[in-house]
Amino acid sequence: MTQAPAIELKGISKAFGPVQANKDISIRVMPGTIHGIIGENGAGKSTLMSILYGFYKADKGEIFIAGKKVQIPDSQAAIAAGIGMVFQHFKLVENFTVLENVVLGAEDSGLLRPSLARARRELKALADEYGLNVEPDALIEDIGVGMQQRVEILKALYRKADILILDEPTGVLTPAEADQLFRILERLKAEGKTIVLITHKLREIMDTTDTVSVMRRGEMTATVKTSKTDPAHLAELMVGRKVLLRVEKAPAKVGATILKVKDLNVTDNKGVHRLKGINFHVKAGEILGIAGVAGNGQSELLEVLGGYEKGTGSITVNGQAIDLTGAHSDGQSRRARGIAHVPEDRQREGLIMDYTAWENTAFGYHHDAKYQRGIFMDNAAIKADTVEKMERFDVRPPDPKLAAKNFSGGNQQKIVLAREIERNPDLLLIGQPTRGVDIGAIEFIHQQIVALRDQGKAILLVSVELEEILSLSDRIAVMFDGKMMGERLPSETDEKELGLMMAGMTKGEAA
Repeated sequence: MTQAPAIELKGISKAFGPVQANKDISIRVMPGTIHGIIGENGAGKSTLMSILYGFYKADKGEIFIAGKKVQIPDSQAAIAAGIGMVFQHFKLVENFTVLENVVLGAEDSGLLRPSLARARRELKALADEYGLNVEPDALIEDIGVGMQQRVEILKALYRKADILILDEPTGVLTPAEADQLFRILERLKAEGKTIVLITHKLREIMDTTDTVSVMRRGEMTATVKTSKTDPAHLAELMVGRKVLLRVEKAPAKVGATILKVKDLNVTDNKGVHRLKGINFHVKAGEILGIAGVAGNGQSELLEVLGGYEKGTGSITVNGQAIDLTGAHSDGQSRRARGIAHVPEDRQREGLIMDYTAWENTAFGYHHDAKYQRGIFMDNAAIKADTVEKMERFDVRPPDPKLAAKNFSGGNQQKIVLAREIERNPDLLLIGQPTRGVDIGAIEFIHQQIVALRDQGKAILLVSVELEEILSLSDRIAVMFDGKMMGERLPSETDEKELGLMMAGMTKGEAA
């Protein structure tokens, strides 16, 4: 007798108004396997999993768990069916402890104390079994994102989940944390758990999954055994065309120094010394990549340069000093000086999520003469400009009236990029350009960055993706604990050396 699939979806369709997010999708996930689901931003991956977890109700189609047809009207029904979900953006209460978060919503009596005591025992057993070590009494706000993710997995296991869905689980993790996560997933699989991994990172798919399903524009285009495919083939299935998995660029034609940073120090509002005597320069026609694990000062560096963090030291752009006190400058004055900025967090700093795409296109540049009509803003001109930008940057759907929050992450990123790159800046600050972005869009974004460099612009690129830093940068600087650890040429270094520098070591120390 053949084993029933852990999950089987038959003919699932879901539309949001005119947008068909899922179209007649059927998929089988076998028990005790890691099943990858990949696809471009907006392909419908997260919608499909949200249906399975009871957040959305399918317009039509059937769900079977372990061979039995089930109705999943809400997340409680999903949990009862043995499904747990770890979201891209964690659903944790920041000022609760690990233990309180695990128990929340799964209390087994009216009295909290017995629930907490039982949870403490179970957490210890789960931690020992799967290597999910966390401190039960630590507050969520005091632990790193890697630990927070473990708490989400523990929450699901505590609720007796046999099926775990992970949505873009490595988006916020360092390479070492990601490796640790995959070791945990392997242990869960060995114990007979079924894991569905939604990701756009082809390397993760190749390294960890048994089977992979590809989605494109709301449809399931293929399901293949991972051992029988390769990254280039998967990329083609995702995008519908051949994709270059490398960055093509000519040698840099370097000009005059555009940005010069000398002895830059930043102390944040909690009194923590974030940047410690930073020195570097960026010339016209080159990309300086800054590598480092998140939280080592790169964010503060971009904020000072972008005009919304104070610092001491000196920064010059085109030989002119820039105010660091905040008294005479802000983001607006930076733009006037020819500095464009694609921030690391597009949702908090790059866009106003409730506003439309055309409004977001004008933000920061709303005083531009071509957006004015007498004393009023020319909304029709802004909308027409947005339509053109959306076309050039392949924003989907190409609707300028749609609110920013209704675009997928990759398309939100394209809106910010279009706004900043097309301003023809002397200096482009760009943080995490492809965070949460699919393979087709990554290729496009990389081409845009290189094209700007080739026009003789200076680019400062901050990314936690080492592969991205190595392939885009003309020079690489590494940050650790608020200091510059050193500089390397991409042709003379590799991920291993950069990884050591990111951990605060140099080659000699590691030997």
